[in-house]
Amino acid sequence: MKDSDNDHWDEEDAGPVVRLYALTRGRGGTERAELSLDSMVVDAGSGLALRRSEPEYAEIVRLCRAPQSVAEVSAQLGVPLTLTKVLIGDLIDDGRLTVRAPVEAPDDAAGLDLLRTIANSLRGS
Repeated sequence: MKDSDNDHWDEEDAGPVVRLYALTRGRGGTERAELSLDSMVVDAGSGLALRRSEPEYAEIVRLCRAPQSVAEVSAQLGVPLTLTKVLIGDLIDDGRLTVRAPVEAPDDAAGLDLLRTIANSLRGS
């Protein structure tokens, strides 16, 4: 191997985390209060051209055709949560994604009543 080979490497050699760090321009986190693990994000610009060319942004938009939680997007992308929030925040700033409040889980008593109603209706059929 020549010495000049050691002087140069590309993003693929650096691995996915370094590539994401470069993509977010060193932003390792975000202070967006609206982006919690269970915040729902959805594509607000269906049919509009994506302003960012990096494939991670296109994949997030594709995933968010139907509402997804921030945690689901992170898991499906295989990207650390903090970096996923940065990428989602960029798309929110672009007007491409919107954030919805997390879906409220019913309280335990109401949920149990619902399950009993469903079980009773299945027994009756």
